[in-house]
Amino acid sequence: MRRSLFLIFITLLCSDMHVALCSTELDAIQAQIKKTEQQNKKIEQQLLTSDRDVETTKKKLVKKADQVSNLEEQRNQIAKVIADIDAQLKTINSELDNSYDSISESTSSILYIAMNPNFDTDTMHNYVLTSALLSSAADKFDEDIQTATKKKEKLDKLKTERSIEKEKLDRSAKRYSNEKNELDKLLKTRSAQNEKLKKQQLEIQKKLQSLSAKAKTISELSAGVGSSEMSANSKFSRRKLRTPVKGSLVVKYGEKTAFGLKSDGWRIRTRKDALVTAPADGVIKFADSFRGFGKIIIMSHKNGYNTVMTNMGTIDALVGQEVLAGEPIGRMDASKSEMYLEVRRGDKSVDPANLFNEP
Repeated sequence: MRRSLFLIFITLLCSDMHVALCSTELDAIQAQIKKTEQQNKKIEQQLLTSDRDVETTKKKLVKKADQVSNLEEQRNQIAKVIADIDAQLKTINSELDNSYDSISESTSSILYIAMNPNFDTDTMHNYVLTSALLSSAADKFDEDIQTATKKKEKLDKLKTERSIEKEKLDRSAKRYSNEKNELDKLLKTRSAQNEKLKKQQLEIQKKLQSLSAKAKTISELSAGVGSSEMSANSKFSRRKLRTPVKGSLVVKYGEKTAFGLKSDGWRIRTRKDALVTAPADGVIKFADSFRGFGKIIIMSHKNGYNTVMTNMGTIDALVGQEVLAGEPIGRMDASKSEMYLEVRRGDKSVDPANLFNEP
C-alpha cells in the first residue's frame, strides 16, 4: 500500500517537461524497492534456515548425549567389576601365602619325623605315637595342597575374567572417545548458534548475580528467577522421564538429611564428571554458582514447574536458552559427585518420584 501511494506521489510530481527525468527516477526507485524486497526475502530465508539448523543440532545433541551417557555408565560398570576382581585377587593371594606357609610347616614336620625316626618295637607307645604324628602331618600336607590348588585355580580364573573385562574397557575407550568428540563438536556448533543469546547475557547475569546474593535458599532463588504460568493441567510431561544424571539415589524426597532436616528433593550419587542433561523441555533460567551448592542450573518447564540441579562442574548452557529433554547442559563437579535435584511447582516442592524414573 505504502509503495503504491509513494509511486502515485512521484508520478504526480512529474510535469510534462520532466516526464523523461521522472520516468528514470521512478525506474531507479522501483529497482531499489525490488532489490530491498529480495534482500528481505533472503534474510527471512536465512533466519528460517538458521532456526532449522538450531533444531537439528539440538536433536542431534539429545541422541549423542544419550549414547555418551550410556557408554560412560557401561565403562563405569566394567571398572567396578575390575575393581571387585582386583579385591578378590588380593584376598586370594593373601590366602595362598597362608596356604604356602601351612604347606611349608607340614613339609617340615614330615621331614623332621623322617630324619628322626623312633620306631622302637620294644616301646609300642612310641611306635604308635610316631606313626600317628607322621599320618597327621601327611593328611595336613595333603589338605593344604588341595586347598592351595583350588585357590590357584580360582586365582587363574579371576585373572582370565579380569583380562576379559579389561579388554572390554579398552575396546570401549576408542568408541567413547569418538562419541565424546562428536558431542563436543555439536556443543561447539550449538554455542556458535547461540551468539545472539550471548550478547544479551551481560545484563541478565548482572540481575541474576544480584538475585543470587539476596536469596538465602534454593527455594527463594527458584522463586526469584520465575517459572512458567500455572495451569489447571499439573502434568510435567506426557511420560515419566529419566533423571538428569545417572547414578545411585542416596536420599529420597521427605527423608531426613545429615542435618536432621526433611529433604525437599533427591540426592543422587554420580560418577566423577558425569554428563548432565535437561530433565525435560524447558528454558534455562539460572546458570551460575550459589552458596553451598556449587554451580547450579535452574530450568523452567511448562505448567509452573522449575527444576534445580546442583554441584555442576561445567555448564554448557546459557540463560534464556531453550533446550530439549535429554539435551546436554553440563557435567558434574569431579570433587562433588553428588547432585541435589529439586522440583518445584509454584512455591511448593514436588516429589521427583512422581515425575522421574529412579536413577
